[in-house]
Amino acid sequence: MGKSPRDIWFHIASAELRDAPLDSLRRDYGGLAVEPVYLGEDGSIPGVEPFTRGVRATMYANRPWTIRQYAGFSTAEESNRFYRRALERGQKGLSVAFDLATHRGYDSDHPRVVGDVGKAGVAIDSVEDMKLLFDGIPLDEMSVSMTMNGAVIPVLAMFIVAAEEQGVPPEKLSGTIQNDILKEFMVRNTYIYPPEPSMRIVGDIIAYAAEHMPKFNSISISGYHMHEAGATAIQELAYTLADGMDYVRAAQARGLDIDKFAGRLSFFFGIGMNFFVEVAKLRAARTLWSKIMTDLGATDPRSKMLRTHCQTSGVSLTEQDPYNNVVRTAYEALAAVLGGTQSLHTNSFDEAIALPSETSSRIARNTQLILQHETKITDVVDPLGGSYYVEELTRQLVEKAQALIDEVETQGGMTKAVQSGDPKLAIEKAAAIRQAAIDRGEEVIVGVNRYRLDTEDAIETLEVDNAKVRAGQIARLEAIRRTRDEARCQSALDALREYAAMDEGNLLDAAVAAARARATLGEISQAMEDVFGRYDATTRVLSGVYSQSYAGDPQYEEAVRRIKGFKTSHGRAPSVFIAKMGQDGHDRGAKVIATAFADLGFVVHMGSLFETPHEVAAHAEELGVDAVGVSSLAAGHKTLVPELIAALRERGLKDVAVVVGGVIPSTDYEFLREAGVLDIFGPGTNVLDAAYSVLNAIEGRLSNR
Repeated sequence: MGKSPRDIWFHIASAELRDAPLDSLRRDYGGLAVEPVYLGEDGSIPGVEPFTRGVRATMYANRPWTIRQYAGFSTAEESNRFYRRALERGQKGLSVAFDLATHRGYDSDHPRVVGDVGKAGVAIDSVEDMKLLFDGIPLDEMSVSMTMNGAVIPVLAMFIVAAEEQGVPPEKLSGTIQNDILKEFMVRNTYIYPPEPSMRIVGDIIAYAAEHMPKFNSISISGYHMHEAGATAIQELAYTLADGMDYVRAAQARGLDIDKFAGRLSFFFGIGMNFFVEVAKLRAARTLWSKIMTDLGATDPRSKMLRTHCQTSGVSLTEQDPYNNVVRTAYEALAAVLGGTQSLHTNSFDEAIALPSETSSRIARNTQLILQHETKITDVVDPLGGSYYVEELTRQLVEKAQALIDEVETQGGMTKAVQSGDPKLAIEKAAAIRQAAIDRGEEVIVGVNRYRLDTEDAIETLEVDNAKVRAGQIARLEAIRRTRDEARCQSALDALREYAAMDEGNLLDAAVAAARARATLGEISQAMEDVFGRYDATTRVLSGVYSQSYAGDPQYEEAVRRIKGFKTSHGRAPSVFIAKMGQDGHDRGAKVIATAFADLGFVVHMGSLFETPHEVAAHAEELGVDAVGVSSLAAGHKTLVPELIAALRERGLKDVAVVVGGVIPSTDYEFLREAGVLDIFGPGTNVLDAAYSVLNAIEGRLSNR
């Protein structure tokens, strides 16, 4: 006769607790006796395949989730000081945010990254920077998570060498490198090389870690950025797990035994405001991954566990009435915990406005500490287990996500699907549909499209002196190049190029040797780019979403009528160039604007990602546009926008209206207007209102000619 679910749970729980008695998990709330686990009639057990109810039998009743804070800004020294303070105040692991120049494989002295250095993360150009970043932080004791994909080879190589010079060998390093390039081609866009060589890099890192870094997670398969780009829960689940399937196959193609590396795979999901759907999403992810890994040949139960980090949503944060974001983040954090995450980052309330201040970061960190210590939700394993609502949502998510995974598989897997552009387009359509619902007031956002304040209080924000940081980084780069053994460095870079060209050897192994020789991040990236090339994505703009959503809406019809009137008066429709300058690849807002404006009747030209101000000005002249709309999410607006306006004037295009949208502190509005910006649209701006404003600006400029 088989064991009962209760017997199975107690057996596993006893093993997890080791020397502690099971009675230590029981709680008493003033006479209310609480058992540590609910075992439902369906026989599902936490810690047992398919792990729907959690990857461990005891979950937080034995050990709570890891509190992480995704942070990094300015210089390595500044970030190091921030990390040390955070660790002193209860943070348990480090999650490093790199600046966009680093993400895209450029050294800080490269001309394309003038406005990006140190702005949305920490600048890392060399092993010396990496050593400063972790100065005084023992890397054999601290778990370090690094969000890095495009320049993953040089960044991980420099981390390994920095630890080595701290006296910590690779086998003692613990943490995670994101190394999830497929989602970059779908949504985040901080890629460098084309998909095929990028997948080779993923496989080489998994292989290197399997051999040399047994405690380190060699990949974090990320749905978070899909979530932030507007993916539905079904899309986020399906595309993320389909990415994971291709990564496993890439490792298997190198001859790796699935059970030798699968236990070091991890995931990363975004958590939004649809509370119970987010809880069910994590449960469904574990259920699906267990089956996927079984089908791919895994036999060890640990290979089938989906371990995940979660981060509360940035998109749900609002510029308007921003203290509401404290509440939003708390609910999202609770959803992640009730869903069974292994670690969590909570966003700061001011991140829709600027880089988070120390005060807002403390509130975000304390949100997790309060959940762990005051709410008592850690006393019971899977508190929502047995809930009809949660179980039914989980069932439907499993079913619908599996159907979408099957669809991707018919295209030859996610690498092929990404190259077709179909997943990217599907996510962009979902984002546009949701934005239209918000603009129409069908989806309520408190403080944005309902219950708005008449006036907003000023919020103190953090600002990085980009010019000062860049100057310091350049000085350090010059010192490294002046003092290193140049012959040794160039020999190591040549070996890396040879590995890349011959499609043999491990690229990370070669990059570690180059990092030891003090090759810079840009030089290591360039050595591979010399062979692989740099990827340039094709930009596509959706149509029809807004016209369908707004059918019969008087305000929308009035905007369409005005644009038709403009065309009658001027013999052409008003034209707009949507620009993404610098190395910021987040293009959700730009794509939504492009879609809406095109449906209204504007002629919309969508620029390529990563352009310089002078390149945008050249496009504006060539296309003869009436306005340039700049999308800025990475704090480079004070450098890049004035440079664009100057470039337009140099070309005699002073009548071209310039408007800016994105994450821009209100304290910067006056600076931008003095530079020549006609209007500024922060997060939560109604797209129709923006269209009217741009049309008014164009008509005003034309009437003054």
